[in-house]
Amino acid sequence: MSLALRTVQLSSLHEGLGASFGEFAGWSVPMVYTSTMEEHMAVRTDVGIFDISHMGRLRLTGPDAAELLEIVFTKKVSATKEGFMSGPTLALTELARVIDDEMWYRVSDNEWLAVPNAAVTERMKSHLQQAASSRGLKVSLEDLTSTYAMLAIQGPRSPEVMERMGLKEAGSLKPLQFLLNVGLGDAMAFLVSRSGWTGEDGFEVWAAPGDAERIYRKALELGAKPVGIAARDTLRIEMGFVLGGNEYGEDPLKFPCALSLRYGLGAIDWGKRGFIGEEALRACRREGLRWVRVGFEMKKSSARFIPRNGYKVMVDDVEVGWVTSGTFSPVLQRGVGQGYLDVRYAVFGETVTIVDERGRSGEAKIVDFPLIRR
Repeated sequence: MSLALRTVQLSSLHEGLGASFGEFAGWSVPMVYTSTMEEHMAVRTDVGIFDISHMGRLRLTGPDAAELLEIVFTKKVSATKEGFMSGPTLALTELARVIDDEMWYRVSDNEWLAVPNAAVTERMKSHLQQAASSRGLKVSLEDLTSTYAMLAIQGPRSPEVMERMGLKEAGSLKPLQFLLNVGLGDAMAFLVSRSGWTGEDGFEVWAAPGDAERIYRKALELGAKPVGIAARDTLRIEMGFVLGGNEYGEDPLKFPCALSLRYGLGAIDWGKRGFIGEEALRACRREGLRWVRVGFEMKKSSARFIPRNGYKVMVDDVEVGWVTSGTFSPVLQRGVGQGYLDVRYAVFGETVTIVDERGRSGEAKIVDFPLIRR
């Protein structure tokens, strides 16, 4: 018997807006309101609003909170200033495979907030708790996922919408900076950050469900377009952002070492010592990589071919890699994707053939990230 899907707190609102729902990571989420392409382009050119309440929300407190984060993550998280997010960092297994990529919000030395990905929220809770208990660290972990809904207002016009909603600091808030207990018109937000996952300027908001609904409706009044999870996926693929279960995971037979991700953004701090997975990660660095993550842009002759997860990547009759994610890019007007290539063939600008499970194929160029230029 399959388990019932969890529902986001504002499901009734999305139903009223005509959303089509689908399953993602054990949640029933609004996938599309009008069309994925239309919603995608609203974020790229104007402003859209997502309900991302399926993601986790955690609070870590205690005198050893910062020490725990240094043990679990690959970046020196404790160097983050108060009122800022840490930037992306990785939680690894002992074999240097990625459990999750996360941002941590520094409220104070002894209080931190985080948004784990939906599929691994429970896994990350147990991972943090096990790491703390095995070392006798004094921390407390609280799950706020049901307490607050989470919205993302994204796009070039997002600062204007947030300012008109009542966030007078919208224009001056720095990337990855956050504020707590913010009044937004007739609603109160627990947290507002200048962040997102679309490649555009934007803000993320945590608020109690009733306040979140008022904020969502006000954003619509100010011109934001409802955007579903389907467009969130196409937006992240255009930018070359990774997704757990596609680009990374814990299975060492399915996923290469974390270094192969080419995550960048300072996610790994080689000056750090003592984090989980460090020994295997350093061994991977010393030995060199077999696989490396790259982007694919379909050539004009194959523009309608969409590279999908699991498709083979070929050079002549040699299989040299596989696709992890792909979509049709509304900006480039052709199929794009990402995946892993044998490092011997990973030359930007070179041509590969991508082959689906039925033997159909298309020609693609190997490209770097992001797949579109902003």
